[in-house]
Amino acid sequence: MADKPPHPTEINFHQKSRTLEIAFDDGSNFTMSAEYLRVHSPSAEVQGHGPGEGVLQVDKEDVNIKHIEPVGNYAVQIHFDDDHNTGIYSWETLYKLGANMEENWKAYLERMKEAGAPHSQLRTK
Repeated sequence: MADKPPHPTEINFHQKSRTLEIAFDDGSNFTMSAEYLRVHSPSAEVQGHGPGEGVLQVDKEDVNIKHIEPVGNYAVQIHFDDDHNTGIYSWETLYKLGANMEENWKAYLERMKEAGAPHSQLRTK
């Protein structure tokens, strides 16, 4: 019998800090920024329709979440204030985003740097 994937036990969005806090039944807890969730949206608009077709998301530092809707018993749809709302974040996707946040964020900032796109975390003093 295959292991059951982790399922969220609590999801809280903090409007002021623009973070989504999610706890899973395996004891994992993740706090992800709205920007992180937006630039890693599972939507075709962001990921593309096939390998290597992803589109780098720029100018999303100030993005926020307007609201979150449940999708059945397996996901949520996040509505961002830049009118992006086509990504369906399954529990598995949210778990992987949380578990791999450090590596994903580092790779995103590297892609931004390579593209010459501005981001406050790329500015040098």
